[in-house]
Amino acid sequence: MKKALLVFAWLAIAPSSQGQTAMDSIFLLPDTIKAFSLENMYASMLEFHPIVKQTRLLNEVAKQEIRMARGAFDPKLQARLDVKEFDNKNYYNKVNTSFTIPTWFPIDPKIGYEQNTGQFIDPENIVGGSTDNSQFTTGISLPLGRGLFTDDRRAALKQAKLFTQMAEAEQIKLINKILLEAAKDYWQWYFAYYNYRLLSKNSLIAQEIFRLVNLDASLGEASAIDTVQAKIIYQQRLVERQEAYLEFLNTTIKTSNYLWDNAGYPVQLSPDIAPVLVQNDGQLLSLETLQDLTLQAKQNHPELVKLRVKLDQLDVDRKLALEYLKPRLDLNYNFINQPLRPGGDFQSFRLGNDYKFGLDFSMPILIRKERAKLAQTKIKIQSTQYEQTQAEREIINQVNAVFNQIVNTSGILTQQTSVAANYDRLLKAELFNLSNGESDLFKINIQQEKLIQAQSKLLKLKSEYEKMKATIYWAAGVRNLNFNEGN
Repeated sequence: MKKALLVFAWLAIAPSSQGQTAMDSIFLLPDTIKAFSLENMYASMLEFHPIVKQTRLLNEVAKQEIRMARGAFDPKLQARLDVKEFDNKNYYNKVNTSFTIPTWFPIDPKIGYEQNTGQFIDPENIVGGSTDNSQFTTGISLPLGRGLFTDDRRAALKQAKLFTQMAEAEQIKLINKILLEAAKDYWQWYFAYYNYRLLSKNSLIAQEIFRLVNLDASLGEASAIDTVQAKIIYQQRLVERQEAYLEFLNTTIKTSNYLWDNAGYPVQLSPDIAPVLVQNDGQLLSLETLQDLTLQAKQNHPELVKLRVKLDQLDVDRKLALEYLKPRLDLNYNFINQPLRPGGDFQSFRLGNDYKFGLDFSMPILIRKERAKLAQTKIKIQSTQYEQTQAEREIINQVNAVFNQIVNTSGILTQQTSVAANYDRLLKAELFNLSNGESDLFKINIQQEKLIQAQSKLLKLKSEYEKMKATIYWAAGVRNLNFNEGN
């Protein structure tokens, strides 16, 4: 009776051997359970996660940097009023206004107007020999030495435009980082969920065996020690299930950290949601894929992009430092017209022989400051090039190392799948032997324990394998870990 009942219990609960493995039943989700894939999680994070939204502010910061740098090219209106009254005498009343238009090319047009009145006007401020007169000026300022090819304002704008690329690379880096963290926690949740289902199933089996052994004992067909042994196994399965349940609860909470709704409120994963594995890695293990990832890493990895941008910025600094080695020689030329005659009559504005002309020259004799600045910039360029070379090597080696892990884990995964299937066959063989009187409950429990360990290890390997798939895209710096937001 005991043997028949045990065989009945195992065959009733164990999966069918035709077209189904020992673990297939735990992956069959009830209709009440909703599947939640990693792609669903990525899509939610890229739309609602606060850190992702925060990284997008980097683009706005970059735009404002450009806007601020372009401020150096804003047209500028200036005005000055200077009045002096003393001892009932109007010494002078001077009005001076100007409108300057900075341009990308170092020719800055300028329009000016001045009016000077008073009893004690300086001779240089008197127009046409009159104390009551006005004049317009229009002209340009042009650097002929330092500042002809580049200057501070043009260098600042170039730097700001390069900062846009830097900000985009930093955004990709930060988003990839949090997506990788989410992927690792997701696959840990995946393992905890299905491991809990596996141990729950085996605790039910142990419970049924314990019940049947008790029944056999009451009929005198099982010894008391068999009952104790069945109870110990049942209690052990309950402890394992409870430990797995705790891990499942905690990994669910941890995975929920990445989920937010469109109103900015956190979302908690409900019990009717389960992780699922989508098999779509057909080309992941090919050498062509490794070559593609290596090429992508060299061209688009955020760290390498940032270093390239840094070199471009340093090159802007180098050109500016070279410009400062030149002497300063600024040309100022202004046409002068006198639209108001001393009597107040207006005359047409014309460009004639009246003008103001000036040259400003200065140059340090030893130019030690300028030469030191150039040398410092060259040192920074060389240092960054060394950093770039080392960073590229480390990134490529990391991609290769993760790829090797994936290939190796894939082979182990195949072997472990076979191991679990073979343990399942051994258990069924022991059940068959039990029905023929050639086995006992102790041997059955040993085979069941080994099968559970093999199945749990298989789940763990699947989880680790999926983590490595996410890691290799992170190591290669692939945007959004190869997730296509359009899908």
